[in-house]
Amino acid sequence: MKALLDEVRGCTVCQEHLPLGPRPVVSVSPRSRIAVIGQAPGTKVHASGVPWDDASGDHLRLWLGVDKPAFMDPECFAILPMGFCYPGEKKGGDAPPRPECAPLWHPVILNRLPNLSVTLLIGQYAQAFYLGKRRKKTLTATVRAYQEYGPAIIPLPHPSWRSKLWMAKNPWFEAEVLPVLRAAVSEALSA
Repeated sequence: MKALLDEVRGCTVCQEHLPLGPRPVVSVSPRSRIAVIGQAPGTKVHASGVPWDDASGDHLRLWLGVDKPAFMDPECFAILPMGFCYPGEKKGGDAPPRPECAPLWHPVILNRLPNLSVTLLIGQYAQAFYLGKRRKKTLTATVRAYQEYGPAIIPLPHPSWRSKLWMAKNPWFEAEVLPVLRAAVSEALSA
């Protein structure tokens, strides 16, 4: 696994499209039990090199019911963004993840993680890639249909500051999905 992670971290496949240059952010272990497949690192994560090292990460850990040390333990959580490097800005926000990463690296990495029992698909890009035609017309509809994909796959919105507004409009998420999510995480970590 070390050789593979060194190769991933040295990847320059799309460097000409990366305004801050390549700095792949990934964290996995052959013993990882939960896969967290998100979008792409933001500028803070790009600077630190630490996955989910920002307010979105704090929000996600709250949803999962885990503390930062547990979340940062690759034997617990495999963190595989759809794009491993910061993709730049687009229309006042982060650009979409680069399309090269997931098809190039995810199959190779995931095939080396035999202990995964839960995969969290965070945001529309992860859901589109992994659910394909099973994805609903909107992110909200996909998350609402979480039982169709589970228990091994749980689709989630991105835990950015915008999710607070989204959660206020969709109270079923906190009432129905978060307890299922926390139970799945707890069970996977105690296995």
